[in-house]
Amino acid sequence: MNILVTGGAGFLGSHLVDALLDRGHFVKVIDNLQTGSKKNLALAEEKHKDRLDFCKIDISNQAKMDYVLDFFIKKDEKIDVIFNFACPASPKAYQENPIHTMLTCVVGTNYMLDLAKRHGAVFIHASTSEIYGDPEVHPQHENYRGCVNTTGPRSCYDEGKRAAETLCFDYARTQGVRVKVARIFNTYGPRMSKDDGRVVSNFIVQALRGEAITIYGSGQQTRSFCYVSDLIDGFLKLMETSDDFTGPVNLGNPNEFTIVNLMQKICNIVDENQQIAVFVELPQDDPRQRQPDISLAKRVLDWEPKVELNEGLMRTIDYFRDEL
Repeated sequence: MNILVTGGAGFLGSHLVDALLDRGHFVKVIDNLQTGSKKNLALAEEKHKDRLDFCKIDISNQAKMDYVLDFFIKKDEKIDVIFNFACPASPKAYQENPIHTMLTCVVGTNYMLDLAKRHGAVFIHASTSEIYGDPEVHPQHENYRGCVNTTGPRSCYDEGKRAAETLCFDYARTQGVRVKVARIFNTYGPRMSKDDGRVVSNFIVQALRGEAITIYGSGQQTRSFCYVSDLIDGFLKLMETSDDFTGPVNLGNPNEFTIVNLMQKICNIVDENQQIAVFVELPQDDPRQRQPDISLAKRVLDWEPKVELNEGLMRTIDYFRDEL
């Protein structure tokens, strides 16, 4: 199949590109490289250069998209599937330019949905657990409507992703576009940026540098961490579902850990004698709990994570050792 991946040079998108190419598909990547990197596609270009195309462009810039896609997608070329992964996903990155984040989620998603309509392509949207906000229901199931601050510093991403989901289902209802929506929970692994501000990369980098570990809040807030290969496997299984399954479906690891637990695990792998933490104020609207209910993914996708946290952390730490 011919598959288009927006955000395909990013942390998650590049792993998806690798998996699609390994399965014999032809892949076109669109990325503005705001948080992604061509380095993330180096392995794909080395192994599958004849089936991989890349274009640097911002999907929220409709005028440039119209111009560039006339060259990037040939007139007689049909796109079978679009994976929409474009958008900075770490709070540090998406709050850097919040207006652009919202436009990427809304204008960019609208553009790609229209492209899916024109090609008759399946549209698979990477949504987020952030649409649940600071949840009052635990664990979070897909029918939970969330508890989101619509005007806070995180709202550009939270509300942007919620609006993008709305667009997906409106295109499905009114335009007949075949859509599928997955809500991604905390994911980690190789190709994370060392300075993206996420808790796993922060802790690993500080531990490897012998620095005190920065913990926001009390450290008793919880997260559920999914290794990147497990997440990508979930998206591949979602792609294979029948057209009548649209989601949304949670993709994440249901095993829950406190932030202090995570710090201890990382320090025990890097240096068991390093357990020094510095506690700072918790950012506004930072969720107290985050844990997916993956009953739907188990039932429909026959999917659940396989990589235990310790194993995934060891692989990720090895990656960062080489990067630092």
